[in-house]
Amino acid sequence: MSEISDLHPFADAKGLLAHVGNTPLVELTRLPYPGLPGSVEIHAKIEAANPGGSVKDRAALAMVLAARRSGRLREGMTILDASSGNTGIAYAMIGASFGCKLTLCLPKNANAERKAMLRAFGAEIVETSPLEGSDGAILKARELAAAHPDRYVYLNQYGNEANWRAHFGSTGPEIWEQTDGRITHFVTSLGTSGTFVGTSRYLKGRNPDIRCHSVEPDSPFHGLEGLKHMETSIVPDIYDPSIADEAMSAPTEESLALVRRLAREEGILAGPSGGAGLWAALEVGKTLTEGVIVTVFPDGGERYLSEPHVFGEEE
Repeated sequence: MSEISDLHPFADAKGLLAHVGNTPLVELTRLPYPGLPGSVEIHAKIEAANPGGSVKDRAALAMVLAARRSGRLREGMTILDASSGNTGIAYAMIGASFGCKLTLCLPKNANAERKAMLRAFGAEIVETSPLEGSDGAILKARELAAAHPDRYVYLNQYGNEANWRAHFGSTGPEIWEQTDGRITHFVTSLGTSGTFVGTSRYLKGRNPDIRCHSVEPDSPFHGLEGLKHMETSIVPDIYDPSIADEAMSAPTEESLALVRRLAREEGILAGPSGGAGLWAALEVGKTLTEGVIVTVFPDGGERYLSEPHVFGEEE
């Protein structure tokens, strides 16, 4: 791991972008959680409160700012990357704020809400095979970057150190401060792995006894949009599995059931990756007598309302 700068990852952000981060941390109190001791607390970081609506605002902003500082992103160039949706939306918002164009490689089966938001921000969408998922989008972005090096700045969220550094410099410190340093367990799902890697590195630096649990789908074919089954996927270059004290595998149906319960019993509209994180947090909580568990809800459920498998058919 290279030396980490003392500069806050969003130090030179202005206007709307200055409001990325500092999202609320809320304790989940209303759901009846069978087998969970009363002395175990579960808190969720509500990343839908970011201006672009997801945790990916943090990484996208850090990557764009780093590219501008280094001179890689110059006037007239187009940002290029692959995304399953949330990072793309963040790029599109940030690009519009800076007057930069965006070309995004996106699996064709990405849902209607995400495509509509991208188009609203003026992004160019290059659709890739739905059968190849995010891996197909990555391969297409690499192809475009190699063919047009003077047109595109390929930010490569899966291999860009500014991704995990965004969380080392923002998400981790926020969680530490919001729990007054009481956090005992950090649990979050894996996509690019930036949230897990950066936040865990920061928290373990503050207290090596904090246990960090990574969460991925329990099979290659799953319904947890945005998450990677690492064994069968192109593994992100920034991913460091040695950080995890435990690697957990979340089942799709149980995770989606928790998404629905969060909406109807806690009043929190979260996406499928948040359900996976909550499933894992509950599993960890059942093994404890006391503790403060923090998980991340990476985005809001508004982006999945057209998908009946997430919130159920309209009654």
